Amino acid sequence: MGFFKSAAERELDTIIARINMNMSNNYKDAAQENLKELEAKFEELCAEGKLKEKQKAQYASLVDTYRIRLTGYTHKDQKPYWT
Repeated sequence: MGFFKSAAERELDTIIARINMNMSNNYKDAAQENLKELEAKFEELCAEGKLKEKQKAQYASLVDTYRIRLTGYTHKDQKPYWT
């Protein structure tokens, strides 16, 4: 990412920062919601043509990485320690 970012990049980076913050605080459901928001915003910006090809590739890779990291990352799948 360059020194000067477009508004579209800043929007995506803001959502990514929220995902990272929620993951570090163990807010699993909020991180999942942010992932959905990131995917939707990325698709929207691609459809509107606001991202260059290099940016599309970079953010597509990030979306895929977060999708993999957050697979099964939910409180619903967590087993209580007392059982």
